[in-house]
Amino acid sequence: MTDLIRCAPDRQTPAVRSAGGRLQIALRGAAAFTLVLGLAATASTAAAAAGTTSKATGLSARTLAPNTKFFVPLPTSDAIKQELTLLRNGDRADAAHLARMLATPQAVWFTSGTPAQVKRQVRTTMAEAALERAVPVLVAYDVPGRDCAQFSAGGALTDADYQAWIAAFAAGIGHGKAVVIVEPDSLGNMPSDCNLPAGANYPFTDQGRITDVSDAVAALEADPNVAVYLDGTHSAWQQVGNIAQRLVEAGVQQAQGFYLDVSNYQYTSNNIAYGTWISDCIAFAQGSGAIGAGAVQPGTYQAETGFFNGSCPNQFWNGGPATNFQGTAMNNYVPWNDQTPAASDLPDADTVVGINGTYANDLASVSATASTHFVIDTSRNGEGPNPMTGGADADMANFTAAPFDQPAGVISTLQAGNWCNPVGSGLGLTPRANTGVPLVDAYLWVKIPGESDGQCDSAAGVRAWDFSAYNPWNVAPSAQPTFDPLWGQVDPAAGAWFGVQALQLTADANQSTSSPGNAAPAP
Repeated sequence: MTDLIRCAPDRQTPAVRSAGGRLQIALRGAAAFTLVLGLAATASTAAAAAGTTSKATGLSARTLAPNTKFFVPLPTSDAIKQELTLLRNGDRADAAHLARMLATPQAVWFTSGTPAQVKRQVRTTMAEAALERAVPVLVAYDVPGRDCAQFSAGGALTDADYQAWIAAFAAGIGHGKAVVIVEPDSLGNMPSDCNLPAGANYPFTDQGRITDVSDAVAALEADPNVAVYLDGTHSAWQQVGNIAQRLVEAGVQQAQGFYLDVSNYQYTSNNIAYGTWISDCIAFAQGSGAIGAGAVQPGTYQAETGFFNGSCPNQFWNGGPATNFQGTAMNNYVPWNDQTPAASDLPDADTVVGINGTYANDLASVSATASTHFVIDTSRNGEGPNPMTGGADADMANFTAAPFDQPAGVISTLQAGNWCNPVGSGLGLTPRANTGVPLVDAYLWVKIPGESDGQCDSAAGVRAWDFSAYNPWNVAPSAQPTFDPLWGQVDPAAGAWFGVQALQLTADANQSTSSPGNAAPAP
């Protein structure tokens, strides 16, 4: 089973708009010049996939029209410096790949500041998006006790501080149209999930977290033009019943929906199935009377017991009518399918047909239909997660084999930490609101591709390595705890630009809608 408790990478605040901002604008102009020279696909390539803005008849103001055009923010100065360096060195192919990535719509993260500061920053981003006639994707990331006090530690000091901050965030949006990703990992990493050492100064509670997220929903939903999405984790993390209950408690039924795979690498196909099951679970619970007065209800946290865990099928056992109720945990390292296996092949870890059949029967029994929508972060999941034993991409090496010869214990740790700067990853589907999947509102680039997930090493608990078996870098024992053997270097800090990773993401991009990992599980 994949490690279900993991901590999130850092996120970047908006670019500084003063002297530094003017420098970024100048550098961006230089990058745009490379596009004119034919060194990259122009921003219109990304825009063509994303569509254009327009009002669609019959759609609410919160709904994303299929031809929605998403906002392209200014790249960071380090990203554009890398672009210019590639050009100076005559590496036109890599420059073209990187420029195309930088010209793709991406989210803008807001991670700190006073209420007045975040209001001003959000308002500035809204103005920039208006100039592009585009819809911005805004990430609110300041919840108290965020990231279990680890890589992305920080956030507001108290619940009252957070309420003031998120209210100011909402005020900065005004009456403009925006997508808001509320507090990544906030429901996946609840305070009780953190498993911090005894005596750790971490005074936060699950009820406080539910209250904070619920307050964010209320503040943001006051604007009828804002599409608000809550943390739904991803297909290899929380089981369906757990996260469905937390979403209900946090107010997902008062929001537009939930989001999946932010800053992770799970296949889009698997997240489509997982998100659909979450929506099925919520509909089944509603139809069964498990949501509302005297049951699970928004604003109140309850331990994950009872209806949701007991009645909602999940990805850790996939039996059902079509499999004669023979099941096993789903395999996260392949795209899932909707095929009915032969009896001799059961249990089959790749098929969703058993779970789908169970939900179909459950929903029919209470005359319910799944209606909770979701979005998926496809920024870095084109090749799926890295199993560390050889994977979908040639850059996913088999570390058990020569010349690495790493033991099973090392591989286990590497797999558990494969959310943190894994090698062999590639860009996924470009942002768009025309997904072709009824419950999926959009594919978005929420995580900024090219930004480091953190200093991924054994000191942080996300790497292990037997240097006696393989050490071509001649890393001294004293330096090994902070060395990342997958990249052969010390990784940049969380949120810093990771140039070599950015180039690998572009080189290994898998953006074909016909790829099994990028489409809904097929029969």
